[in-house]
Amino acid sequence: MKFILNILGISSLYIATVWAQRSFNGSPAPSATIDFGSQLTVQVVRPNSIEGGIEVGIAIALLGCPTNQEAVCPSPTGQLGEILFTGQFAPTSQAMAQIYENFTVAVPPAANFDGATGRAQLAVVRLYLIGAGPAPNLESSTSR
Repeated sequence: MKFILNILGISSLYIATVWAQRSFNGSPAPSATIDFGSQLTVQVVRPNSIEGGIEVGIAIALLGCPTNQEAVCPSPTGQLGEILFTGQFAPTSQAMAQIYENFTVAVPPAANFDGATGRAQLAVVRLYLIGAGPAPNLESSTSR
């Protein structure tokens, strides 16, 4: 019984450490208006952590969502949409102890989205290695 409690405790610590590393989209803000054919700055924020991680890379994508307000956009773990960027993620420490990197990407023309306007989902997928193993972690975050 004591062994099982130790395993549960270690597992909980590992899960908490992974969630503490979770990044998020700093900009654009959810519900921001994005124009087709324009430039867009995407800010990817990574929280500070005592456990070091090795950044492998990220992908930034834009996916048109159903125009029906009740409809749900697909999860970025299953569908990303139009890829705007893939490459290295090398965030740096900024003011107020935030760690982030800005990416300027080109928003595709309306023709890439069947000329549709309306809701869209901006997704960032990040792959990093963590721990002594190290173990791979793949996370996704969205702005709608």
